[in-house]
Amino acid sequence: MSIAKHGASIWRSEIVLALLATLVAFAVNAWAGFPQLTNAHGDNDNLLRLVEVRDFLAGQGWFDLHQYRMGLEGGFVMHWSRLVDAPIAAIILAATALTGSMALAENVAQVLWPALLFCLAVFFITRAARNFAGEAAVLPAVTVGAAALHFIGIFSPGALDHHNVQLTLTIASLSLLLEATMRGPAALFSGVCAALMLAVGMETAPYVATIGACVALLFAFDADGERRIARDFGVGFAGASALVFVTTVPVSAWSQAQCDAFSTVQFVVAVLAGTGLAAIASIEAVGRTRRLVSLGILALALGTVVMVLFPQCLAAPYANLDPRLKELWLDHVDEAQSLFNLVAQDPARVAARYVTPAVALVLMALRLGRGGWRRQDSLVGALLVVAFVVSAWQVRGSTFSVALAVIPLSAWIASWRQRAETSGSSSVALRMAAVWLVSVNAVWTGAAAAAAVAFEADKTAANDSGADMACQRQASFAALGGVPDTTVLAISNLGSPILAYSDHRVFAGPYHRNIAGDLLALDTFLGSSTAARAVVATHHVGLVAVCRGNAESALLTAKAPQGFLAGLMRGSVPEWLEPVTPISGGSLELYRVRLGR
Repeated sequence: MSIAKHGASIWRSEIVLALLATLVAFAVNAWAGFPQLTNAHGDNDNLLRLVEVRDFLAGQGWFDLHQYRMGLEGGFVMHWSRLVDAPIAAIILAATALTGSMALAENVAQVLWPALLFCLAVFFITRAARNFAGEAAVLPAVTVGAAALHFIGIFSPGALDHHNVQLTLTIASLSLLLEATMRGPAALFSGVCAALMLAVGMETAPYVATIGACVALLFAFDADGERRIARDFGVGFAGASALVFVTTVPVSAWSQAQCDAFSTVQFVVAVLAGTGLAAIASIEAVGRTRRLVSLGILALALGTVVMVLFPQCLAAPYANLDPRLKELWLDHVDEAQSLFNLVAQDPARVAARYVTPAVALVLMALRLGRGGWRRQDSLVGALLVVAFVVSAWQVRGSTFSVALAVIPLSAWIASWRQRAETSGSSSVALRMAAVWLVSVNAVWTGAAAAAAVAFEADKTAANDSGADMACQRQASFAALGGVPDTTVLAISNLGSPILAYSDHRVFAGPYHRNIAGDLLALDTFLGSSTAARAVVATHHVGLVAVCRGNAESALLTAKAPQGFLAGLMRGSVPEWLEPVTPISGGSLELYRVRLGR
């Protein structure tokens, strides 16, 4: 069999394995009845993405990213990318044409889109593991990788947020670089994936920078083996970035620098970095010292451009956030918690999110200590270290570190499988089984869940009643459909569900660009009933929504025990409000505004 045919055969087998893993995950979700489609579990981003896609399909412009139904009158501009909206919208359009039902089509998209990304992610993890540790690592990569991706939750049905896209692109870029020495166009496509990572969201900037730095340094120390790879990666990165810029940023905004979304800042830096790397790599017969100097000058130029033209982007991501929002919103965002906070507040979650990446880091360190360090080790090790550091800062980074850890863990399992096959010893077989268990993130997730149940028995008992205490289920918002469309005053955690499950508009939503709307809702709930009445009259509020069991409600009540929200939580309803739903405390409570009273 020729090399080309053998390579195609390997690709087909890995695609089949990825499809099988996806079908297993699909079957698990189907057996449970796809509960995520009617219970978002507090994930506002998935719901708001659905709202954004609906608005796009309803005729909102490609370049118009306003969320008109959230914030003050006129809404605010979201920082998300249409590159994620487009495929979801395409699935909905196709499913609508086939079924004749938009609602059913949305359900199809909510199941199919995460499943497609899951399949791609498993495929690229498997490819990466094969190129990292050989054929023996394929089965462990499929098994451990599929389990890890399933249990981190970002590929579950209903997961329309961009984090699964970002992770898939990151793994794809790494996988393509690992095989770039054997496949001509792989480095070019890796650069394209890196550009798309940046285009979808700035959370991946550390990983894009790491990948680019690895490509540059590998070229600096091995020109003969890495020249073509560096050149093609640079061309792909710069070319895709330019294409993204002209297709997703309106001409009217080309002079505007946005640090939290793909704009002139990212375009200039990406094109300069990509073309600079490609140009340096295209110059042959240059020694290592000159290559290092040239790359150093390029890095200095990039730093100078950012410091001189875009200094605002060097500040902390939320440096301009109002202190009140930082205290009462950002500091309590689940995915923004640090490792140190989790150790103190939720140690069980530490096991689920940090153990397998830590084991993988130890394995990489041992590999480094034994010598024989390879380019594959540099690429995987660098990304894993950066992902772990990011996850220590904010737990959201653990989705990347958990997935990347699968690659060295698969190599570890493969080595013990080979030992078990050759030795025939029962002790070696037991050690191999232990290695499997340690490497499967689901084991640690299950252990963490068991520990959480054991230490929070009272909380579990409270939730056994079946009441939607935190107002996360779609059914809890059904009463909104019977009320004429109006503006709803609600906490930020209820903003996206209200938009997704009704045609009303809201002030608050957990998004850093919605500062004015969030502050208005926050100040209204923390202030007096008299002040709240004035806000309601000025901004034409028709409904007030309260969820007693939501953590944000408890936080604001504790912050202002005599405030407007605290009064509603105690059952003290002012005369200018009348209940629309029973005041049960078990789900969403609605109050109609009657200012004439």
